[in-house]
Amino acid sequence: MKIAIISVSKKGYDLSLLLKKHLDKDSTIINTDIYYKDVKNTFKILFYEYDAIIAIMASGILIRSIAPLIKSKVSDPAILNIDENANFVISTLSGHLGGANKLTSKVADMLNATEVITTATDVNKKLGVDVIAKDLYLTVKNPKEIVYFNKAILNNEEIMFRVNSKENYDFLFDYLNDNTLEIDVSIEFTSSINTDEIHVLYKNHKLIMKIEDIVVGIGCKRGKSKKDILIGLNKALDDLNISKNRLSKLASGEIKKNEKGILDLSKMLNIPVNFVEMDKLTLFKSDEIHESEFVKSKFGVGSVSEASALITAGFDSKLIYKKTAFNGVTIALAISKKD
Repeated sequence: MKIAIISVSKKGYDLSLLLKKHLDKDSTIINTDIYYKDVKNTFKILFYEYDAIIAIMASGILIRSIAPLIKSKVSDPAILNIDENANFVISTLSGHLGGANKLTSKVADMLNATEVITTATDVNKKLGVDVIAKDLYLTVKNPKEIVYFNKAILNNEEIMFRVNSKENYDFLFDYLNDNTLEIDVSIEFTSSINTDEIHVLYKNHKLIMKIEDIVVGIGCKRGKSKKDILIGLNKALDDLNISKNRLSKLASGEIKKNEKGILDLSKMLNIPVNFVEMDKLTLFKSDEIHESEFVKSKFGVGSVSEASALITAGFDSKLIYKKTAFNGVTIALAISKKD
């Protein structure tokens, strides 16, 4: 998640600096940038460049600034509103698909503030179908249908998940077992839908969720074992709250193509590993990458784990877990964007 923090007062700006220090320590936050004043013009840029915007200002200023920019719950960024004394953190826009509600809880905890979340499913302790999609990194293809499913959930009516019988969906089943005690769900198996889709049914409504590829980029010192790499990977998956079954591929630099630890991990997880040519890593540019001078001096490239993950995930992919070091191993995760 790329986050912009914008404020209008000196006190708010100081709070921005404090919050950035907290957010930069979180591996699921890829970048955090700070902006100050000139709210109306700045929002016109931030709205399309960031996954989330944290506005430290009066709610009236915020609402008037974003009102002309709001388009859709699918494309609008998460918007949080904080008062300059950090008493309240308010989830203002894109609570579910944009991730504003979860970010609100995280930021409130960082600042020891009170979180304010008003979405109906959340206040009634129900799990919205769009939350399920967000948590599992699924793209909702027909988001206008979401409202019917969340209304059904609020009314304690059953919704059905339909999946292809030839594919492994353990990541979905594990999630539903762990998180949906408060809603009524059933599973149907069929061979009539694509293996990279999950359909959710309620009466005459159908919600289509697309499974995006999640790629694990790995950098490591020579001789690191599968167990060594797993320590880092397990921590990353725990931070993201996703299962190993949700992973699609591993990736690293071509120089690591004979690294036993990576090959053993690929075999254990039963997913392929892509070793990216060093020339491609050298030429690859992204504002999400955090280059290492040490890696550059050693291998001639500034990034292995992040760049290999993004390249393998494909065009328009993005990081969901920035490069994080675990005792000689670096882990990064990227998600694809399919048509």
